Amino acid sequence: MEKVIEITSLQDERLLVYRQLTGRQLQRGNVFIAESEPVIRAGLEKGCHPLSLLMERQHITGKGSALIDACAVPVYTGDDAVLSQLTGFTLSRGILCAMERPRMLTAEEVIGHARRIAVLENVVDGTNVGALMRSAAALGADGLLLTNDCCDPLQRRAARVSMGAVLRLPWAFCDDPVQLLKESGFVTLALALREDALCIEDERLKKAEKLALFLGAEGDGLKQETIDRCDYSVIIPMHHDVNSLNVAAAGAVAFWELFGK
Repeated sequence: MEKVIEITSLQDERLLVYRQLTGRQLQRGNVFIAESEPVIRAGLEKGCHPLSLLMERQHITGKGSALIDACAVPVYTGDDAVLSQLTGFTLSRGILCAMERPRMLTAEEVIGHARRIAVLENVVDGTNVGALMRSAAALGADGLLLTNDCCDPLQRRAARVSMGAVLRLPWAFCDDPVQLLKESGFVTLALALREDALCIEDERLKKAEKLALFLGAEGDGLKQETIDRCDYSVIIPMHHDVNSLNVAAAGAVAFWELFGK
């Protein structure tokens, strides 16, 4: 087992990566924080180099012992209160791993051999990005594109909610996904409430060789410009006068109907 280091000072420079740093600060350092065993194992499978582990003392000889052996890096530990003070949040899964970020793919690489692509526009909530990553991976998407104003999929919460899917499903940021996808032969669909929208069950959509589904920001949805530029608008049939769903829920339903069947 690697050396276990008891935290005696929150100012220890070796703990800087865990010390309430923002996602942007970590990204500039080419590091991300993997929280929970599934995300850490997905990172190892992806070839992400682990730098250190931070875990509650109880996990060192428990569920974290196999990860300690697999990562072979220094392990920092302390009381729950100390770890929460260090990170700025309660460790809901009890284990964090600082890892080097994988190589960023280009949008062209993501869509190169893909037939079904999910596109997120201005989705800033990490929980929603993680949930969409997970459902897209599970329900048939070949890859995912994000506009530059979206939350980083490797943000701690997003990666945790994705259960590691963020490290398995190809994704990339893209300046103008509508143009890129149209030039690459994709039929582009905007999930949006419009009078001329097609139902997602429309058989014409499923016959498309290459399909891209656009989902918009929490609350506001897709930008009008994006809706206008897409080939079709699509809607999910609903009951009891409900006309919209949370973006993560809507994405899962649409992925199942358009990608998964």
